[in-house]
Amino acid sequence: MNTHAIDTQDVRFFCGQSHPALAQGIADYLGVPLEKTHFRRFSNDCMEVQLGASVRSRTVFIVQSLVKPVSENLMELLIMLDIAHKAGATNIHAIIPYYAYARSDKKDAPRISITARLVADLLVTAGATHVMTMTLHSPQVHGFFSVPTDVLTARNEIARYFLTRDLSKTVVISPDAGHAKSAARFAHMLELPVLAAEKERISDSEVRISGLFGEQIRHYQRALVYDDEISTGGSTVGICQELVKNGVREIIPICTHGVFSGKSLEHLGKIPEIVEIVTTDTVPAPRHSSIPITTLTVIPIFGEAIWRNQTRQSIGGLFSYWKETES
Repeated sequence: MNTHAIDTQDVRFFCGQSHPALAQGIADYLGVPLEKTHFRRFSNDCMEVQLGASVRSRTVFIVQSLVKPVSENLMELLIMLDIAHKAGATNIHAIIPYYAYARSDKKDAPRISITARLVADLLVTAGATHVMTMTLHSPQVHGFFSVPTDVLTARNEIARYFLTRDLSKTVVISPDAGHAKSAARFAHMLELPVLAAEKERISDSEVRISGLFGEQIRHYQRALVYDDEISTGGSTVGICQELVKNGVREIIPICTHGVFSGKSLEHLGKIPEIVEIVTTDTVPAPRHSSIPITTLTVIPIFGEAIWRNQTRQSIGGLFSYWKETES
């Protein structure tokens, strides 16, 4: 018997085309069918979407990660939210395991958009009454949403993966001061020390790393580089190169979102001290890599959060930014 099953008469579960395997896993966890959604293109390249089951007076969940092609997948999600809203759904939950636009969180150049806020507004305008995501690149993006928003974390699952290992002479590295608190929480779970690098971003794919020099790093043999995502790999490559220069022999990059765009895995593969990459399945796994990649699933985290939400229980213990003691 599935103890996390929810009322299949009251709920409709759908997904876009970005990550159907993850959506199916969450639906299976909850014991609900993943309803069909029909997608097609008109001759002028406009998109048409049709939900394959009635949503009237029901609670609707729509799973869609904002992975490449991000604009296409975002448009799919907006259309699906609008359909559910216009077809009389009672509550509409946008489940977005990877919220790509969280990197666009501030106005750091003239005449640009704070796109994380714009997309948050679009989701609500389209019909979302609740948003659920995981590990935003910038925590302040949480405040951009005008509807209840839950930001989950995979930190417990990642820590559990490492707890069975020999972690002597190991240090956790935060790529910059902005992620130092999250890295410190992770390090505390493993009873490890933590150090933060200083990062200056030159471009989307190029960074300058400093702050990992001297005796503070040289007596460690292994480093766990803990970040929210790896996209171009520029930050991770820069940090790993500095760690190697300072005598670290074994490096394991860790991220929630393994985007691995462009030649990121190729660049990381040129550093022999990188023995493994640990990530989760918030985005589809890469097809090829010269480095062993361990992909931990977030299906139980989203499934548990959705179940608790539906049964009116607290999900504070699953949030990214604090630890809640549960009875």
